[in-house]
Amino acid sequence: MPSPAITALDAAKLPYRLVSHGAVGSLAEAAAVRGVAVPDVVKTIVVRRSEDDHLFVLTPGDRVISWPKLRALLGVHRLSMPDAAGALAATGYERGTITPFGASTAWPVVADERLRGREITLGAGERGLAIAIDADTAIAALDATVADVTDPQPTR
Repeated sequence: MPSPAITALDAAKLPYRLVSHGAVGSLAEAAAVRGVAVPDVVKTIVVRRSEDDHLFVLTPGDRVISWPKLRALLGVHRLSMPDAAGALAATGYERGTITPFGASTAWPVVADERLRGREITLGAGERGLAIAIDADTAIAALDATVADVTDPQPTR
């Protein structure tokens, strides 16, 4: 039986392709097995505004959420990230598999502006499985707000 993400994509008649791969240990490894550049491995981050109010933030793989930019966009002073159990409860997906497609609650989506015009890969609701989809198609289907909400990934 397909994941809720695949069911949702099929129901919406969105063009995508499945990318099946084994376990990965890093973002660079995920990009390699998916056959894409690191920025095209999109991270779906669950952000909590309040107890029962969350949103999804889609970030390129080589970037991180800019909390000041995101707070300014949303007009709030405080945001947080739920723990693993909280993310599962809010989305129906375990960390590492989270996607806005087919989530148990259709939370609002914010997509970093750098995603536009690219083919991206996202979690597909199951470990070792991703979807490749045109970012503009995904953004439109999710009715996402597009804005500059990220900063470069800090170097170590």
